[in-house]
Amino acid sequence: MADLFGVQGGRQWRKYTGGETPRDLSPHLLFFAMAQLELDSETMERILNRMRAVGATIELDKP
Repeated sequence: MADLFGVQGGRQWRKYTGGETPRDLSPHLLFFAMAQLELDSETMERILNRMRAVGATIELDKP
């Protein structure tokens, strides 16, 4: 789930799902997760490449 929502590891994910006061899930994290579930791989890669073109460093396949 951490990978899907773009957060660093299980500990970070648990901040959103557990404890007395779990964090609210921000719209951009939810959008990122749903985009990965709904968009085909070609469309997702096109978007990621456009993000890279404006300076983002994105490596989804690395832990």
